[in-house]
Amino acid sequence: MSITFKELQAKLGPLVRGEWHQHSKGGGWVQNTAHVDATATIEGLVSGDAWVFGDAWVSGNAEVSGNAQVSGNARVFGGAWVSSNAEVSGNARVYGDARVFGNVRVSGDAWVFGDALVAGNAQVSGNAWVSGDALVSGNAQVFGNARVSGDAQVFGDAWTFSPLFISGTKHSVTTCTHTKIQIGCQCYSVAQWQAHYKSIGKAQGYTPDQVEEYGMILALCADWLKAKFGTENVSIRDAKGRFKAKS
Repeated sequence: MSITFKELQAKLGPLVRGEWHQHSKGGGWVQNTAHVDATATIEGLVSGDAWVFGDAWVSGNAEVSGNAQVSGNARVFGGAWVSSNAEVSGNARVYGDARVFGNVRVSGDAWVFGDALVAGNAQVSGNAWVSGDALVSGNAQVFGNARVSGDAQVFGDAWTFSPLFISGTKHSVTTCTHTKIQIGCQCYSVAQWQAHYKSIGKAQGYTPDQVEEYGMILALCADWLKAKFGTENVSIRDAKGRFKAKS
C-alpha cells in the first residue's frame, strides 16, 4: 500500500504537491520529472530524472532516484535505494536495506539484498548474490554463481566465484581483489601483509594470540590467491603455519 503525501513529506522534507503524482498502477509517488511506464508497478517512490519501465516493480519503502533506471522484470522493494546512474534490469532483485548507486549495473538474475552496498562502476550479474553488510565497489564485477556476503568487501577485478571470506575473532578477512587481502579496514598485498602483519595487528589492538591467529589466516588466504589466480605468494610458513614474517 502506498504512503500518503503527508507521509512522503515526513520522509523527504517539504515538497510541492503539484510536482508529484500517484502512479496509476500501485499508487506510489512519482515526481513529475521522472519517467515511469504505465506497465510498471509503483508502490514506492520514484524521483529526479529516474526511469522505471517495462514490467518493473518498485514497492514498499523502496526509492529510485537521480538518473537511475529500473527495467525488464526487475524488482526493487523493501527499504532499498537505487540512485545516481544505477541500472537494475532483467530479473534482478534489489531489496531489504540495500543501496545501489553510482554507475552500477545489476542485471540478469542477480540479487542485492540485506544491508549490502554496491557502488562506483561495479557490476553484479548472472546468478550472483551480494548480501549482508557486503560492499562491492570500484570496477569490481561479480557474476556467475558468486556470493559476496557478511562483511566482505570486494573492489576491482572480476569474480566468477565467491571470494574467500573468513570470520576471525576480531575482524573478518576477505580476498578483496585478486592480489590483496583485507582485514577490517586494512587492505594490503600478500607481500605487505607478510612484512608487516605483526606491527599492523599490534597497532590495531590485537592480542598476541590474535596476531598469531590472523597470521595463519593470512597464510591460508595467500595460498588460496595463488591457487585461484597465480598471485605471487611470498609466504614461507613457520612451524605453526603462519607467515614467517619480517616484523
